Amino acid sequence: MLIAFNKPMNVLSQFTDEGKWPGLKHHIDVPGVYAAGRLDRDSEGLLLLTDDGQQQARIASPKAKMPKTYFALVEGTPTAEALDALRRGVTLKDGPTRPARVAEVPAPEWLWPRDPPVRVRKTVPDAWLRLTITEGRNRQVRRMCAHVGLPVLRLIRWSIGDWTVANLAPGQWRKL
Repeated sequence: MLIAFNKPMNVLSQFTDEGKWPGLKHHIDVPGVYAAGRLDRDSEGLLLLTDDGQQQARIASPKAKMPKTYFALVEGTPTAEALDALRRGVTLKDGPTRPARVAEVPAPEWLWPRDPPVRVRKTVPDAWLRLTITEGRNRQVRRMCAHVGLPVLRLIRWSIGDWTVANLAPGQWRKL
């Protein structure tokens, strides 16, 4: 079984709650499934869950190089140099990243409201980036963007491989 879940912000990628942060049990009542990879508490979007250990490994393993596409609202104006650096790969504290596919894009038409809303500062520009990476390091997209001077204000995972979060509202799930 494979489940696509649109993880809201401030929900953990595990079934157990921790402190004030709720886990997946508040949204998914399917026994025997577990997350194939993780999505940070403060990130939103596609989280895949499965009851098949081999499938989980294929999805989550960095060796599989499964593409993951994100939409990131970043603070600042992306420069050609910053985008080129992301396309080449940047060196983080845990080593160089693989090259990313990245483009500045308009705000997605399908974008849902976030709770709480993103803090907007009228004096600081922001922009949306669409990034595709083939790794899954801890907070990788956020760290890559910060490395090139574009701190992430909102991060949404749109897809993993061919699976997307299309037509799923935050907190909803469907069997694939």
